[in-house]
Amino acid sequence: MRLEIADAAGMEAFGRDLGAQLRAGDLLVLTGPLGAGKTTLTRGIGAGLGVRGPVQSPTFVLARTHPSLVGGPPLVHVDAYRLGSPELVEDLDLDFAGSVVVVEWGAGLLDDVSPSWLEVEIERPQGAAGGAAGDVAGQTPHAGDGPVLDDADAEFLGADEPRVVSVRGFGPRWAATSYADPR
Repeated sequence: MRLEIADAAGMEAFGRDLGAQLRAGDLLVLTGPLGAGKTTLTRGIGAGLGVRGPVQSPTFVLARTHPSLVGGPPLVHVDAYRLGSPELVEDLDLDFAGSVVVVEWGAGLLDDVSPSWLEVEIERPQGAAGGAAGDVAGQTPHAGDGPVLDDADAEFLGADEPRVVSVRGFGPRWAATSYADPR
């Protein structure tokens, strides 16, 4: 499934709709450049699941668990950027079976964790909102001491502009859904 989302409110709304479909044991792997909307999407997923918030980036704590307020599964939100190997993800001792787990920057780190997962790729067209920042969209949030952002870069990252979201489901959980990978 591929769709264009107009702004941050749309990204959060898509997350709410997606979150309402999720259940314990679901794994989502989010990819996209800095400022693409991964955390905004996760905030919406948390709202759709009815978890306690606020859902914020777990950049420095690596993982946050948000308990359900409505008797559903908790949301485990992970920032795997600094985790360079699957073994380091395993060391977090995440509850994959009893939670909905959303992992930002997790591509290639979760291959043996679950037989089913959703891969969500968020593309942020550079300058779609008329911004003239440098290659900030291609920067990573933790490279070295972090990217050096000037005022134009910060404005670019805060721009509310369209994103293209691709969602592909792998494994038996997603086989009969609109998210099933067509390959």
